[in-house]
Amino acid sequence: MALGRPAPLLEPRAGVVPAVAGVLSAEQVARTAASIAGMQHPDGAIPWTTGDKTDAWNHVEAAMALLVGGEVEAAERAYAWCRANQRADGSWPVKVVGDRVEDDGGETNMSAYVAVGVWHHWLVRRERGFVDRCWPMVRAALDFVVRLQLPSGGVAWLQEWVDGAPGPVREEALLTGSASTYHSLRAGLALAGLVGEPQPAWERAAARLRHAVRRHPEAFLDKATFSMDWYYPVLGGAVRGEEAHALLARRWDDFVVPGLGIRCVDTNPWVTGAETCELVMALDAVGDERAAGLFTDVQFLRDEASGGYFTGYVWPDEVLWPRELTTYTAAAVVLAADQLSGTTPGADIMVGATFGPEPDEVAGGCGC
Repeated sequence: MALGRPAPLLEPRAGVVPAVAGVLSAEQVARTAASIAGMQHPDGAIPWTTGDKTDAWNHVEAAMALLVGGEVEAAERAYAWCRANQRADGSWPVKVVGDRVEDDGGETNMSAYVAVGVWHHWLVRRERGFVDRCWPMVRAALDFVVRLQLPSGGVAWLQEWVDGAPGPVREEALLTGSASTYHSLRAGLALAGLVGEPQPAWERAAARLRHAVRRHPEAFLDKATFSMDWYYPVLGGAVRGEEAHALLARRWDDFVVPGLGIRCVDTNPWVTGAETCELVMALDAVGDERAAGLFTDVQFLRDEASGGYFTGYVWPDEVLWPRELTTYTAAAVVLAADQLSGTTPGADIMVGATFGPEPDEVAGGCGC
């Protein structure tokens, strides 16, 4: 089941910020990254918006965008926060506000995502010292995730904490979270190859998880009303090729609002920038030319004064809602701009060519 070595890497190009012709200039993308840095706390934490919570997944996504947008020092502080706040079991609290932990549960997909961020940093900066500093953190995070894989192949979405220690496991799997975790495991395996520490347990977990995401929707909680459950199997890389095109076609009309973006929830008249840009990256990863049009559509959420992006828009009322600029929306825009333009060596991070070969599927306790 060996995944092999990662594909050859592009050489880093220092100081190059992406631009999407006719849509966003490099200066505009840099200002968007600066808007994220402007909300970062002195300790490196990146909240959703000023005064809001920090969680490890959105924090890492923002750190990746900082790096792409030229905010290298801010990105380094963000990863230092990850190293400083990881718990002994490899997880991070799901909700931190300032220096207070307000929800100490450990979500698996949020903890796993640090592997994607560290591999992205390696692609962009090629700094082996950074990888060596972060490798113990990545190893602990993915070991935590693999311990919580269920017989179905999906990954339990959360482990509670009780009296300051790991407690009961919520033994339900989320499709979006598991698809993201598959992406993280592949990034972790690429890092393992780089540092020369093979992780066969991760390989087995990735193979079982890919099978569950592709073949067993019944193994996951039913969250089909959310657009993320629709496109994340493609974005995370478990579904590719014709199967991916068929999956995206299946609910296109349920979620895509022409000229505006995509709904967060299929029943609500609300389009959101982050989900739209994630779909842009999923489409681009499988060669769907509609990606560029969607990216152009969502630019109406841009606040030109700050370079940031509003979360979403309720079109019957013609209002931005909530009227706040969010770091995770800005981060998704920056990463989508990089992927569409192919500017930095990190532009592949959602495509996954640098991870190496896909793992073969392995059935778990599903009876296949």
